[in-house]
Amino acid sequence: MIFNWRYLVAIIGIAAIAAIAFSKMHMAPPPSELDLARSKPSEKGVYAVSIEPEAGEVKQGELHNWIVSVKTPDGKAVDGAKISVDGGMPQHGHGLPTAPQMTGELGEGRYRIEGVKFNMGGWWELKFAISAPQGDDHVVFNLVL
Repeated sequence: MIFNWRYLVAIIGIAAIAAIAFSKMHMAPPPSELDLARSKPSEKGVYAVSIEPEAGEVKQGELHNWIVSVKTPDGKAVDGAKISVDGGMPQHGHGLPTAPQMTGELGEGRYRIEGVKFNMGGWWELKFAISAPQGDDHVVFNLVL
């Protein structure tokens, strides 16, 4: 069998192009018009939702908890809600590295979400699906670390 150098050069070239594209993807800044609000109406307007890290700050690479406040549009606390959590990095095409869960209802429309982790810097989305007597709705929050 004779070794063909052209195949080796082609493979090295393809690997170099892939490495450059991968590094550009990781260095791309988030969109300049990104909404970073921590309070907003849900998609259908059923709820007014706000989020805050329970410890007051978000640290990359650490597990932390979030408090999600759910109210009606006129400001009344929503009790008895079920909240599921999803999210990820839109520019990287992957989800959260953990599976956060709602672990407690704190009263006055406040809910604890445990197990959130952001393992790298960049643009993240936190998505909350809310199910309560007022109806089902969802909301997406953008975060940049």
